[in-house]
Amino acid sequence: MNASLRSLDSLSRRQFAERVAKATLGVTLLPHVLKGQAAADPKSLPGFGKAKRVIWLQMIGGMSHIDTLDPKTGATKGPSDPIATKAGYQLGGYLPTLAKDHSEKLAIIRSMTSKTGVHASGQYLMRTGYEQRGTIKHPVLGAWAQELLGKSSASLPSTVCVGRAPESGNGFFSAAFSPLPIHDPEAGLQYAEFGAPKEIINKRLALLNEVDAGFRAKFHDTNLKAYTDFYDDTLKLLSTEDLNAFRLTEEDSAAREIYGMNKFGQGCMLARRLVERGVRFVEVAQGGWDMHNDIADGMEDNGSLLDKGLSALLSDLQSRGLLETTMVVLCSEFGRTPKINSRNGRDHHPKVFSTLLAGGPAKGGTIYGASDAEGNAPADKQVTIQDFHSTVGHALGLDVNQIVMSPSNRPFTVGDKGTIIQEVLA
Repeated sequence: MNASLRSLDSLSRRQFAERVAKATLGVTLLPHVLKGQAAADPKSLPGFGKAKRVIWLQMIGGMSHIDTLDPKTGATKGPSDPIATKAGYQLGGYLPTLAKDHSEKLAIIRSMTSKTGVHASGQYLMRTGYEQRGTIKHPVLGAWAQELLGKSSASLPSTVCVGRAPESGNGFFSAAFSPLPIHDPEAGLQYAEFGAPKEIINKRLALLNEVDAGFRAKFHDTNLKAYTDFYDDTLKLLSTEDLNAFRLTEEDSAAREIYGMNKFGQGCMLARRLVERGVRFVEVAQGGWDMHNDIADGMEDNGSLLDKGLSALLSDLQSRGLLETTMVVLCSEFGRTPKINSRNGRDHHPKVFSTLLAGGPAKGGTIYGASDAEGNAPADKQVTIQDFHSTVGHALGLDVNQIVMSPSNRPFTVGDKGTIIQEVLA
């Protein structure tokens, strides 16, 4: 039998394996087995490791794909007319600068889909690539990168989140992998100034260390050590010039105006300052996208903030020679319904929505996948959030097939076994 099996061609061997699996293991295991064989060496796929850093722009509330990245005509058209771009596709009418100056830099995925239509769960899924569970917390991509690649800077944190709390972004990894939270980019790093002379601070720390020494000797816990290391790293940051990365006041006021004098625009500028100095992963969150009412007014406000901030970020990164090695990600937890409701708004719609990649290995001027004519469902090349995470992780140089065991001895991978979308990478 072995000789006859070896004589089969590759397709026949696959058919044989499928029949065996159906008879013995059930059909759910096999696709992952075959997929793992097909992508045994992700480093050979396009774009691997070409992004040395990622700026992750998460629009909280459910950004309308029809009014931004996947405009439609007819009954589902938004309140603004689509804009033609040099790259040959259209963008929503609220993104004029992005359409005019940056369309050839963008890789847009118009066939994203999810089963999660609740804000908190959807945001968790988009941030981590995993469905929310009560028994475990999953890491964000920045924490994954620190686990697989090590720290990105001697003094700066490897991951920073701007405009939101860290929300256990380290997941099941060490507390030392937690994102550093910056609530207000203009305020910078909270408590960054010493309230006492360094000599006094050092004496207090020595006393604290003496008090804690007995406890640490008795309880050899990795999380306890992680918190100790976190404090040490924080003090190291406070005593270096890298602390200036968090100070937007060092920027020219005219340059700040280009980004927009609001939390999102200034958050994008802060992200540029941070990745320029060695932070690997920066998340910038912007709320206000839950437009159940008066979507015209909501898009006028938020669309303008997005267009100005993202456009300035792409121009700034390019002028500084950083865009080729920095991937910019634009995403949201889901889209919004094609049909305008009775309150002139759009409701939650996870069935299809859009995301955007730019910089790094992102293949500019690319549209991947499509929604149907109404923007109601994927019509071609359906993409899951797991696929999206695997693609960004791959670009960042993470082996998405590498299994990492959690403290509870459960196996996990970047993107939860998603498929790398090779067509959007170069």
